[in-house]
Amino acid sequence: MLATLLKRCLLVLTGPFIFLFVAFIPTVCGKRPGFRGWFWRTVSRCCSWLLWFLDVKVEISDAAIEALRTDSNSIIAVNHRSHLDGFSMLHVIPDEKWVTFGAKKELCEAALLKRGFEGAGLLKIDRQKGRDALSSLTDAIAAMPVRRSPILFVEGTRSTKPGLAPFKAGAVLIAQQTGRAVRPFVISHSDTLLPRGKFFPFKGTIHIDVLDQMRFDAEENTDVAVARLRAAMATAYDAQTGEVTEHP
Repeated sequence: MLATLLKRCLLVLTGPFIFLFVAFIPTVCGKRPGFRGWFWRTVSRCCSWLLWFLDVKVEISDAAIEALRTDSNSIIAVNHRSHLDGFSMLHVIPDEKWVTFGAKKELCEAALLKRGFEGAGLLKIDRQKGRDALSSLTDAIAAMPVRRSPILFVEGTRSTKPGLAPFKAGAVLIAQQTGRAVRPFVISHSDTLLPRGKFFPFKGTIHIDVLDQMRFDAEENTDVAVARLRAAMATAYDAQTGEVTEHP
């Protein structure tokens, strides 16, 4: 208990400096060759420090790490349970795997974060312009190196009910249009550690399953493809949590 308290006090003291460094270093160095790879590796280290400060562990198999290390030409589709999800993902993704996030336009254009997010290569998602936003997102992903994968939260926002929430079609549509595979990434127990409205998480362990790549041909009905993706992720999620995902 004392060790946890000391860690969290240290986080309160050092956390703002780490955040400012991560937020503003792209403004200074964002155009240098190789910057984005270095930046995301640095962010990954910062996420690992944060979870250590918070006494949050992440459980993932060696096979899953190896699958990520050799993964290419994919879109990472992940469910969303709490604010710990992004930190836990970056904590376990190996250096060999390059990633970036899709983030809502309002966050990308926040005054203090805009230039940094642009330098880091975050993908801007304008939820008010569904079709146009999907088109620009598809073009950006099509132009990415196959080594880099966008991370898209397929439920759109944090789920508050047992089981997985209904999926948005964006990840599947982009996969169909770009020829990329979808790599399902299933996070469980993060919401029990950090429920909505709580500032500091409880001590505990988040579990991550990395499923095999799934392919969706352009000719496949998109609703059927989305249902197929959700069923695969729900099977893994329900097995870890004991919850039951409702299906249409």
